[in-house]
Amino acid sequence: MAGVSIPMTTKAVAIEEVKRDNGWFDAVAFTQQTLSSREALAAVFDHTLLKPEATRDQVIRLCEEAAQYRFACAMVNPAWVNTAQSVLAGTGIPVGTVLGFPLGASLSVSKREEAVELVKLGAHDLDMVLNIGMLKSGMNDRVQHDIHGVVEVAHDAGAIVKVILETCLLNVEEKLRASELAIAAGTDFLKTSTGFSTGGATPEDVALLRGVAGSRCGVKASGGIRSLADASAMLNAGANRIGASASVNILRELH
Repeated sequence: MAGVSIPMTTKAVAIEEVKRDNGWFDAVAFTQQTLSSREALAAVFDHTLLKPEATRDQVIRLCEEAAQYRFACAMVNPAWVNTAQSVLAGTGIPVGTVLGFPLGASLSVSKREEAVELVKLGAHDLDMVLNIGMLKSGMNDRVQHDIHGVVEVAHDAGAIVKVILETCLLNVEEKLRASELAIAAGTDFLKTSTGFSTGGATPEDVALLRGVAGSRCGVKASGGIRSLADASAMLNAGANRIGASASVNILRELH
């Protein structure tokens, strides 16, 4: 997608630029509804365990919590998808996983093949990292192709894709361009962060991504969200999905 180019000179100009007509997402109403009950709040959380040292018992416990609290999904590393699927079978809670994670620098064919195997194992939410280096190199067609290969596999299987931009590594123009490329490739969500780089989600980045997305796709905030105040800030900024390992504790803060 070589035609996607959003030249910006200042952050203020960039923010004005994303106020184009992409449909309206009412963050205020969504936040009010989401914070109205623990059940509503739980429904926006991807309950997450992606630490490399996570054990089978910890993965099982995560899945049991996801079923108990009715989270949006249980998000685990690819090696644990089969285990998570066996625990969650019949609960109605989907399995989520990551691919091209956490660097995004895998071959596009590897990402696509990984997606094929993951949906066969029962994964419903595929959170993929875009190729950050190619984005920074201006290789827009390659970036969009990389994403589309995973989206095509996922959608054919009835699964969804969240594209991780790793916003802490991008300038404003790159965040805008990455968002447009991901949407053009068919993503279901723009996602801020892996949680394994130099920074996590910020309300400013969430608002920027929502400004691009409008109602065309969802926005997932992830990375460093540990309290109800953190989650509320992300919702108010425009997130409609949140990734966190502290999901249970956050729910318990809501009275």
